[in-house]
Amino acid sequence: MVEIKTDASLEAMRAAGRVVARTLATVREEAAAGVSLRSLDETARSVLREAGAGSPFLGYHPSWAPTPYPAVICASVNDVIVHGVPGPYRLHDGDLVSIDCGAVLGGWVGDSAISFTVGRARPDDLRLIDTADRALAAGIAAAVVGNRVGDIAHAVGRVCRAAGYGIPHGFGGHGVGRRMHEDPGVPNEGRAGRGVLLRHGMVLAIEPMLTGSGTDRHFTARDGWTVRTLDASRAAHAEHTVAITDGGPRVLTAL
Repeated sequence: MVEIKTDASLEAMRAAGRVVARTLATVREEAAAGVSLRSLDETARSVLREAGAGSPFLGYHPSWAPTPYPAVICASVNDVIVHGVPGPYRLHDGDLVSIDCGAVLGGWVGDSAISFTVGRARPDDLRLIDTADRALAAGIAAAVVGNRVGDIAHAVGRVCRAAGYGIPHGFGGHGVGRRMHEDPGVPNEGRAGRGVLLRHGMVLAIEPMLTGSGTDRHFTARDGWTVRTLDASRAAHAEHTVAITDGGPRVLTAL
């Protein structure tokens, strides 16, 4: 069931979204060669704590996962597409990093992700990240009253495929509200004009995930969380929580 939020609820979600944005900005600033992923998670915990916010990631335990998620960010490096668990790995010059983060404030959730490089960037990585950002922007532009979820999916997928990149099957965006994952699902590829009708007060997480080699194939590591490209190609991830409003799409997780 798709929940329609009131305008007051959207304002409350915007407050949660600002916390997510600050957390991601702080983590990105801290990310440098030699810094561990666990340290980045500790930084994120500190920002959330100072804001009086909780984490929808920490302790999250979907039916397919063997254990509850142990961190407040997902830190995915190089060939990791999503759900990378922050551990002792220390960043290297040239790494491609995706950080996914959520916050719970006043009972409402914000969810966002960014991708960036550490130190000297490979040109191919910069193109991959730029395409993820452009696909996200295209999805947001399609998130207007009267369109359908399929219009968002089509807009995202068109940008990714035109650039020659893969779209991992089975992963995509979702509704957001009191819970991190709500209806409807928002695929990263689909047919325009299909799916749930977009109405004022709906809130969606739109999140393109791309693989650099053009293949859609992936696998889950032994930890039950970390999703990697099958051919070890690099991946990028971009995400915003977006409110559908009569005045146009409103990004709730921007600074």
